[in-house]
Amino acid sequence: MKTRFFALCVLLITTLGVSAFVADDPFAELLKRLTEFTKKYPQEKVHLHLDKPYYAIGDDIWFKAYVTDTRTTALTTVSKILYVELIDEKDSLKQQLKLPLLNGIGWGDFKLPDSLYEGNYRIRAYTQLMRNAGPNFFFDKTIKIGNSWANKVFVKTNYLFSQEGNQEKVNSTIQFTDKTGKPFGNTEVSYIVELSARTITKGKATTNEQGEITIPIVNTQPNIYKTGKITATITLADKQKITKLIPLTTTSVLTDVQFFPESGTLVQNLPSKIAFKAVNANGKGEDIKGVIMDSDGTEITSFESSHLGMGSFFVSPQAGKTYRAKVKFKNGSEKMFNLPKANVSGYVLSVNNADTGKVNLKVLLSDDLIGKGRLNLLVQQNGSIYFSVKIPTGKNVATASLPKSELPSGIITITLFNDENAPVAERLIFQNNKLDKINVGVENLKEGYQKRELMSLNLSSTNTGKPIVGSFSVAVTNTTAIKPDPLNETNILTSLLLTSDLKGYVENPNYYFMDADLNTRLALDHLLLTQGWRKIDWKAVDNSQLPVHNFQAETELKISGTVTTNSGKPVPNGKVSLFSSSAGIFAIDTLTDAKGRFNFNKLEFPDSAKFVIQARNEKGKRDVQITLDIIPGQLITSNKNIGDIEINVNEQLKNYLQNSDDYFNELTKRGVLSKTIQLKKVEIVGQKKLVEHSSNLNGAGRADAIITAKDLENTPQLSMYLSGRIAGVTVRNGQAYLRQSSGPMNIVLDGMSMTGFSLDDINVFDIETIEVLKNIGNTAIYGSQGGNGVLVITTKRGGSSSVSTYSPGIITYSPKGYAISRQFYSPKYDTHPDSRPDLRTTVYWNPNILSDEKGKFKLEYFNTDEPGLYRIVIEGIDLLGNLARETFTYQVN
Repeated sequence: MKTRFFALCVLLITTLGVSAFVADDPFAELLKRLTEFTKKYPQEKVHLHLDKPYYAIGDDIWFKAYVTDTRTTALTTVSKILYVELIDEKDSLKQQLKLPLLNGIGWGDFKLPDSLYEGNYRIRAYTQLMRNAGPNFFFDKTIKIGNSWANKVFVKTNYLFSQEGNQEKVNSTIQFTDKTGKPFGNTEVSYIVELSARTITKGKATTNEQGEITIPIVNTQPNIYKTGKITATITLADKQKITKLIPLTTTSVLTDVQFFPESGTLVQNLPSKIAFKAVNANGKGEDIKGVIMDSDGTEITSFESSHLGMGSFFVSPQAGKTYRAKVKFKNGSEKMFNLPKANVSGYVLSVNNADTGKVNLKVLLSDDLIGKGRLNLLVQQNGSIYFSVKIPTGKNVATASLPKSELPSGIITITLFNDENAPVAERLIFQNNKLDKINVGVENLKEGYQKRELMSLNLSSTNTGKPIVGSFSVAVTNTTAIKPDPLNETNILTSLLLTSDLKGYVENPNYYFMDADLNTRLALDHLLLTQGWRKIDWKAVDNSQLPVHNFQAETELKISGTVTTNSGKPVPNGKVSLFSSSAGIFAIDTLTDAKGRFNFNKLEFPDSAKFVIQARNEKGKRDVQITLDIIPGQLITSNKNIGDIEINVNEQLKNYLQNSDDYFNELTKRGVLSKTIQLKKVEIVGQKKLVEHSSNLNGAGRADAIITAKDLENTPQLSMYLSGRIAGVTVRNGQAYLRQSSGPMNIVLDGMSMTGFSLDDINVFDIETIEVLKNIGNTAIYGSQGGNGVLVITTKRGGSSSVSTYSPGIITYSPKGYAISRQFYSPKYDTHPDSRPDLRTTVYWNPNILSDEKGKFKLEYFNTDEPGLYRIVIEGIDLLGNLARETFTYQVN
């Protein structure tokens, strides 16, 4: 935590003395409470470095996670676990990874099976601690995933918008073709149109000779129904039905315009900057121009957007007048908008951030506030204080300047407080300080190389000319196949310095980092003026009102809970045992405390692990209830990045999909990759009873006998049912035995081998199926554990629920464990020559590179068989939180 004070140059006053925190100064007490608050309630940020900007079904999404502590901007030491999720267009969770963090660093990958469909997916990442601030500040990126390799039907959609009165109309034309572009003519299609999760229309149509259908959509309530989707199902000649999900990002042609006074409010007779932002119905900025008129109809000034529909103008509102903006859109239409009403009394905080060396500030007071009370100006970033000064109120205007070299990179908040410690004006600025950046240089990169040539590159990392030890990730791609989108790239700078502190969608975030010229700085200032927000509840800080933190930092895998009697009273000194055969065979015990609490901590287990938890009271009786501490999952909110949604994903990724097809077909020939959805229909002949969710190692239903829930519905105990019902099986002392076997049959419950488990320890009504394995052909796969036969028991929950209760004192639990990170395959042609085609779309990926004490590190990999301009992207961070982002290119001939 740093606190600095700056000299304030006041109009007509040459210098102003500034005092440090004073014990009886209320504002000093506020700053003290802010420091305590920030220390007690840390916040974190996440950035994921992805190997590519888009993908295809069959690909792997490789990523590295950088998680920082906002108090220090360095890698976090608070959270030790990160959640990374793949979410589809239906806002449905398709995959979730739980990754261990070592000093804020982790990595992993998503495999994209052909059970997925093409579309606009999202990758979301967060820690449990971040859930307290809400999903607005998670890492949440929209990525396009195409599908050609495992796809039979391709769709291309065009929308034609119109408006009649309050009704919005959309004519959607959808074309269905095969991979070669041949249309599916005269083919039946059924469709459902949804807006804001409400069905608007549905029906059937037959494609024309070009494979097209047209769906008219009428939105009678455009203020309620915004975005949606079309679900179209085409029936092919072989009766196979293929369903396509088509985004409907809007039904409107309207553009929304909003106006934002610079420091929060307008004040009569005080000149103020007003920023504006025009956003079209697709979520993207749209350029506008117009004029400002007062209530007398007099034109005051004109304005015009300068970047992505954003801009600003100055107005000095006069008493007794209101103001309107007459906006002209690019289609020639015009519309009037009211400006915010000016207050009679108040303050204006004006900031000029155009200077490269300093930030110029101006505080303006209305006449009635001159000489009344005192003002305090605070400059902070995420609770870390950088400057604080008292502002005199003897004049209408006071000016000040901040040296930019003393400010960190990222969003800085400047707040003006009155003498009651209430914020009266606030302004966000952005600082991009070269002093906290890592320079990455490459020493021996040539302009041209050959196919399959060994790339051996020496790189260096420095900060302010000094070598640094840092953690880096590197991705190499061929821009011929994977064309970069520099303006819209998400990288470590855009994530950790900009978008993580802004609500809503930020269009083309990397635009603000590509150049440092005046136009770019002005555009970034407009972004903060229109999308900035108040992050700290100053009233709560001043009153020492501590926020409710429902989610604590997660530092380890653990299984904990409470043991109670059937009436809900805690069971002290009870014995709790934890068993597992899938997370490495082990059994551990613990005792409950006076409140019936137990805790198994410092565990490490994979995602597929299953556990059995058994509890007994102090007297060894099992008539107790176990309640586990389970953190509820994070809700999936709708996609905020509406501007990044592409209607025709396959069409946009056409070239990449063609290259991917060649690569995937080559992998299929090698047996490395296989399709899983190519069967149209599977006929199962001779299977009498369907078994779902079975953990039978022979395969579901491959058993000598199968007992279903229907068979058991009139049986109070499992031991009673098995007695004499299954040929060759007897029951003795609650255990099942095969005739002529010396030991009991092994019980496998939802995939777990239950040593010493009695048949009557499980509630019969919880059983879905029991597969009885008697013959050696079915038991051999279980090795020594199958020597006496096996009973494979699948519960009605089928393992789909994380917790299953079988009888008093026994439950099974399938918690989310650590995902096992795989290693990116990079061929070694110098030691393992291979004549087969090398068509990798990601040439090289390495998430775990450390520079040495001299700041040096090395890259070694082989180029592919594809010529083109190769692009090296390097991102990283050092121990102090300095960030690295560099790109290099070279030609492969």
